[in-house]
Amino acid sequence: MATESNGAPAGAPAPQDAKTSSASAPAKTPAAAPAAAANPEKLTPAQLKAKAKAEKAARRAKVIETKAAVAAATPAKEAGKGKGKQDGQPPQSKQHRGSMSGRRPSIGGPLIEKEKDARSGIPECFSHVPMAKRVQLSQTHKDVDPAVLVAGQQMAAFAIKDSISRLEATLLAFKKVIESYETPKGNSLSRHLVPHVLNPQIEYLTECRPMCFAMGNAIRLLKTKINSFDINDPEDETKEELLEWIDTMINERIKLAEYLIARNAARLIEEGEKVLTYGRHRLVEKTLLKAKEIGKTFDVTIIDDPYERGGQTLAKTLRQAGINVLYSPNLGGLRPKVAGATNVILGGEAIFANGSLNAASGTADVAMAGQNAGAKVTVLCETINFDRERVSVDALTYNEIDPERNTAECFRLLYDNTQDKYISGVVTEFESGGGNSPAQAILALLRMREDPQIA
Repeated sequence: MATESNGAPAGAPAPQDAKTSSASAPAKTPAAAPAAAANPEKLTPAQLKAKAKAEKAARRAKVIETKAAVAAATPAKEAGKGKGKQDGQPPQSKQHRGSMSGRRPSIGGPLIEKEKDARSGIPECFSHVPMAKRVQLSQTHKDVDPAVLVAGQQMAAFAIKDSISRLEATLLAFKKVIESYETPKGNSLSRHLVPHVLNPQIEYLTECRPMCFAMGNAIRLLKTKINSFDINDPEDETKEELLEWIDTMINERIKLAEYLIARNAARLIEEGEKVLTYGRHRLVEKTLLKAKEIGKTFDVTIIDDPYERGGQTLAKTLRQAGINVLYSPNLGGLRPKVAGATNVILGGEAIFANGSLNAASGTADVAMAGQNAGAKVTVLCETINFDRERVSVDALTYNEIDPERNTAECFRLLYDNTQDKYISGVVTEFESGGGNSPAQAILALLRMREDPQIA
């Protein structure tokens, strides 16, 4: 057969050399063997050297024989490929062929084919834009708390989308972490909690999805609060104060801020006004319901995000409240729709130090069309979403790629940037004037937040 004719010449020299080397090497050992058997505890240096040399020769012969056997078997496999039926052997299954093909590149390639990279189709000029991903639990840091694991997975799957919902989920998860924390002996809470406990949680959340502005601001405030404690403060009192601080943050910067913004913005809606909004933002929804609650009559036009379709839910909610609603499924025909509106109310994800707005993709188009049509463009945003240090002039610096709409042909950015010149005013939880402040006044608003005496 082909196996015998092709394998014998190739493997013949190797076994012959092996036998020669194995026969020649032990030839020096017979004289040493009786001495070793007679008195194994006392071996002369010459005998020890001969014994080691013999063992080395035996190992070398075994390696050579193994290589010769592999070399003789390889041609047999190649010659028999595709002849399984003629030789009476059953054909290989697809699963077996797949496993064999996975082992062939073991010389120069990986044993297991790598998963396709979700960012493989993104152009290099957008390589800096982050994207959410689901981190396997086996790859997480051992110190990540279960509550943080759940929050991170929900953020990666977009079960929690907007910035304030993510902020609240993060603070509640950190509250669980602090409750279960115990300071190790020889350490203090103010020096140990942040670097050894909180930082792994923060890194995990950031790996699941890029941190939003509200989360970044709250985490900085939390770290400042922890570092302000004295190393000699009792642990129980310090933990209790931290938990109270988190509760206060949730109640004041989220819940109370939401109520005040909705109330202040509802007062700005005039009787018989035609309001236009984009998509569905919780602050806009609460504002419109609040305006209806206090007895104002107005019409609402909703231009929906063609991907998220949150405007459909908003339209149903407003109609159930007795508000007249005109629904548009996309940005088509934006100019005539905006021309009939007197007040454009939009929700924001963040406002930068130069007054520019970071919001859902499509918001900039609506704001620019509204400003050009002579309508008021009002933005609703909590101060926890303000960024005093960074500025933004485009949508490519601070953004995210939508992981659900990312293909080799195209991808979608989650946010866009609206310049301050297209914004008439920003409504925050402050009650300065009517609650409507210029977008450029962000730094003054933050100073008033830190020091109320300035107002």
